[in-house]
Amino acid sequence: MKKRDWLRLPVVSASAEYLVMGQLMRRNILTYKAPPNNEGYDLICIHPDPRHKIKPNEVAQVRVQVKSRYATDSDRGFPVKEVSFDAFEFLVVVFLNIGKFYNKNDGSSGEKDTEYYTLPNSFIREHHNKSSSWEKVRLKHLQSEIEESKNEKGFEQIAALLGVAKPKKSH
Repeated sequence: MKKRDWLRLPVVSASAEYLVMGQLMRRNILTYKAPPNNEGYDLICIHPDPRHKIKPNEVAQVRVQVKSRYATDSDRGFPVKEVSFDAFEFLVVVFLNIGKFYNKNDGSSGEKDTEYYTLPNSFIREHHNKSSSWEKVRLKHLQSEIEESKNEKGFEQIAALLGVAKPKKSH
């Protein structure tokens, strides 16, 4: 059996964390990157107002794990280890969609807009498949279930948990 030749793109993979940081900060959520190879989470989010008083159903910080897939034609699955479940509140999976790479595709076509799905820890636990050594969550057949967590709608979950209102101009 021929060994599969995986394409490694460390710069493209690293972009996912920065893209998520930018989207969260665009929403006025103060976001810090954890050190490289930090266990269980990649980003820490807090309320931008240091004087904000936490209300019931709010938290002081939200830890976010970021996973990414660069191929537009990926299987919509991503690895996540069960041991990391207690280390994050949300997992944001970023489909970078830089091109098609499977079968006879070389990545030069199939580029699409980046997609973000902000999935709560409970969703990851429910859909986690630990039967293989990769311990994956597969989203391929869950599109209708995850649509409410896509892009801005997903980031709103984090904003709500932190109590960050949408920025508005007062008259």
